[in-house]
Amino acid sequence: MTTLSDPEDRTAARPVSGRPSSVPIILDGAEYRPGGGGGSDGAAENPLLAGLNPEQRTAVEYRGPALLIVAGAGSGKTRVLTHRIASLIESREAWPSQILAITFTNKAAAEMRERVGALLGQVADGMWISTFHSACVRILRREAENFGFTKSFTIYDSHDSRTLIKRIIKDLQADTYGFTVAGVAGKISKLKNELADADSYARTANFNDPQEELFVEIFRQYTRSLNAANAFDFDDLIGQTVFLFRAFPHVAEHYRRRFRHILVDEYQDTNHAQYALIHELTRPVGEGEPGAGGSGGDRGSGGEGGGRRTAGLPGASLTVVGDSDQSIYAFRGADVRNIVEFERDFPGATVVLLEQNYRSTQNILAAANAVIQNNFDRKDKKLWTDIGDGDKITGFTGYSGHDEAQFVADEIAVLHDEGTAYKDIAVFYRTNAQTRALEEILIRSAVPYRVLGGTRFYERAEIKDVLAYLIAVANPRDALALRRILNTPKRGIGPATETALAVFAENNDVSYRDAMRRSPELGLGPKVTGAILDLATMLDEATAMIDPEREEGPATVSEILTMLLERSKYVATLRAGRDPQDEARAENVEELVAVTKEFQRNNPEGGLLDFLTEVSLVAAVDELDDSSGTVSLMTLHTAKGLEYEAVFLTGVEEDLLPHRMSASEPGGPAEERRLFYVGITRARRRLFLSLAMTRAQFGETAVAMPSRYLQEIPAELIDWRQSPGMANSRGGTQPRALNSNRPGGGYTSRSSIRASDSLSFRDQDRGLPRAKVEWPNRVTAQVRDNGDLELQAGDRIRHADFGEGRVNAVTGEGTKRVAHVSFDAAGSKKLLIKIAPIEKI
Repeated sequence: MTTLSDPEDRTAARPVSGRPSSVPIILDGAEYRPGGGGGSDGAAENPLLAGLNPEQRTAVEYRGPALLIVAGAGSGKTRVLTHRIASLIESREAWPSQILAITFTNKAAAEMRERVGALLGQVADGMWISTFHSACVRILRREAENFGFTKSFTIYDSHDSRTLIKRIIKDLQADTYGFTVAGVAGKISKLKNELADADSYARTANFNDPQEELFVEIFRQYTRSLNAANAFDFDDLIGQTVFLFRAFPHVAEHYRRRFRHILVDEYQDTNHAQYALIHELTRPVGEGEPGAGGSGGDRGSGGEGGGRRTAGLPGASLTVVGDSDQSIYAFRGADVRNIVEFERDFPGATVVLLEQNYRSTQNILAAANAVIQNNFDRKDKKLWTDIGDGDKITGFTGYSGHDEAQFVADEIAVLHDEGTAYKDIAVFYRTNAQTRALEEILIRSAVPYRVLGGTRFYERAEIKDVLAYLIAVANPRDALALRRILNTPKRGIGPATETALAVFAENNDVSYRDAMRRSPELGLGPKVTGAILDLATMLDEATAMIDPEREEGPATVSEILTMLLERSKYVATLRAGRDPQDEARAENVEELVAVTKEFQRNNPEGGLLDFLTEVSLVAAVDELDDSSGTVSLMTLHTAKGLEYEAVFLTGVEEDLLPHRMSASEPGGPAEERRLFYVGITRARRRLFLSLAMTRAQFGETAVAMPSRYLQEIPAELIDWRQSPGMANSRGGTQPRALNSNRPGGGYTSRSSIRASDSLSFRDQDRGLPRAKVEWPNRVTAQVRDNGDLELQAGDRIRHADFGEGRVNAVTGEGTKRVAHVSFDAAGSKKLLIKIAPIEKI
């Protein structure tokens, strides 16, 4: 692929001027002058305008070169887009085939197509409503022969691309330089989204750096392999289409004539390549060029205007819809400048603000407005609604992540009892590692849930890997666990060696672990043999650590796990990886280290087998089912575009939200604030904000500080509740979350705060003595195997956390039996009998 543009030169890709809107468009032999038929005259008779608010109507009726619809959360943007398309077609201002509407997901495209079809019937069938990639595939299928490909080109998905990259890395022995498949694939994808290819990257590469030189060669071989295979990867679909338009003007002219109205949804999420594609499609059409439309001006273009009839047209009318306040995908290459600088890109563009919200109550919107106004370089807007103020936001400060999770479970139970279906409730968090405490408490509290866009904590590959290490220590004869960790992280031990060990073990009637110890007898190479022996020795040393006869006594689970992670370099390998997800995987493993330490605190005499048993109990629990669906757990990034009756936004703490990694990234804290804003605006009726006073980080329990964003919400909008006991700041005069900005400095990171400052409370001004503060009803998330426990109404039980209580009812069958209990001190709770830490008294 030849050079498209310098990815750093933004000005080169910007449109040069505004475009007049008075040039007539030829339709079916008749002349139509934009703005002359879609006005408000007769608006009362036009059903397409019925029910629209004034701003929505303005957006639907606009006729001109460029329109930016700044659509606040829940403001009805999809309705505006579909009614605008329908209005253009119904008024005969455009044929369906002259309209290109671009969305970001196939689901959104299908919904838009369905809505327009409902408004117009089969008339709308000729429209292009698709994702960027789908639209580009259609263009490339027609035009690929222009630049050396055939119409039958193959599209490589991410798996195909990684397979090819893996082969190239192996051939070049690039793994010895630290290259990984995920890292190379991610870097190539990022470069292609910036419209850079191997040659343009090579011109700026530092060839004195062996790694840089090797990457250029990998990139070149990857490109050559795709070309030889007559294939495009997913990122090529857009980049190659831009190249096509720039290299072959007659091809670009054809599509500029064809598409007279271009509409783009979620414009704030566009990257540079997508921006460039829109720019190419909206350039003015050339004045009567000979052979104009030569790419197919007479091919499949009926009803869209032929070559010379439309020569000299202005560029297509462009409508973009988006909200800079919801731009949260910078890590995927989205450039918020595309929407922020829209009026600079298209001088004379009209901007319509959609500020009326049809989703949330005013209290929720007021909080969202107050937070987001602290971001600069944005189009100011104030969301409002006529729904009413609604309930106040509920705030909660817990002692720990489990305490916070118990609050979430309890409030979900109240909401459900009041008639809110589980499917209408969602729990948001910033990082996947936060799900562990939530899942454990929700399981124990018999709340049906699902992890949206992710995997349950104990089902994640990295957690299964690390648990396999512990299982191999506890049970040396477990071949499945040994085979899982044999080359994890990579030690150069391939599938053939793994099978050879299994055959050796079977032929010699020894365990797989013994086969590893005897690997020199297999005749393998010295490097592979050494790697196997190193792993076997490490596991043997760890096994010796749990020996009851050990002089210093058996090691704790956390000591064993820490040793295994350090010696295997599992976390270090993840952190050195270039896959953006590796950091999240490392956080999950560190969360498991925190689990082992928590287990030791709750079970001082517990050993490795006890820990693995407890984990297996939680991991093996069947998913609960309920007629009202399941509670949705998801990251804030996954929550974009969704809405729920009730939303729990958890972990609103410094280093989580904003995430600690954002501090070193340009615009990071502003994007994190937008993420918080997105979370708030997902709630229709009830919003809960929660945080903990302590949080497990990097395998250690650290003092947590409330997020700076909580300071930005007016105090009168939040009803702060605390955990049982006194969760207030010094003197107990106001919730700790509201005075985290301490005198003598700004916000302090969790690592630099003395635990005594936050976990003991006294009024220094009055000189009161420091008193030890116990946290009543601290939730520990213990579990117990109660497979044979029979309970019925009237039974008295004792719970490890909640004390004594009376069983009111037992529902469900088998492993899904649930006890409904009234505790003397903790109130009503639901417990999954199978694993709840209870005993009958």
